Amino acid sequence: MARLWILIAGTAGFLSVAVGAFGAHAMQGDARASALLATASHYGLVHALALLALAAIETRNGPAPPLAVAGWCFAGGIVLFSGTLVALALSGLRLVGAVTPFGGALFLAGWAALAWYAFRLR
Repeated sequence: MARLWILIAGTAGFLSVAVGAFGAHAMQGDARASALLATASHYGLVHALALLALAAIETRNGPAPPLAVAGWCFAGGIVLFSGTLVALALSGLRLVGAVTPFGGALFLAGWAALAWYAFRLR
């Protein structure tokens, strides 16, 4: 799974930087959209780094179910949280924003799974 986490992290990191740059340069006239894109970029980058850390932990200690749960939660959170913020910023459809909290919940679940993994370490 470590290879998959690195692949997702690389993709998420790339897209997060692109979204951040787009928000900073192309959306200067729309403060709300620019702020949404900055938030999407920030959370995407943080969780891309979390996936890289997860891959390193898995490579060192071997696979474990809580690590897989954390990885999928981080990946899903990037899509649902950051992805819906981007969609909201670009489309203005407020309905899209209703999905964003589910992505945040996935981020929280991912961190909880990582903490559970650490708690179980001997």
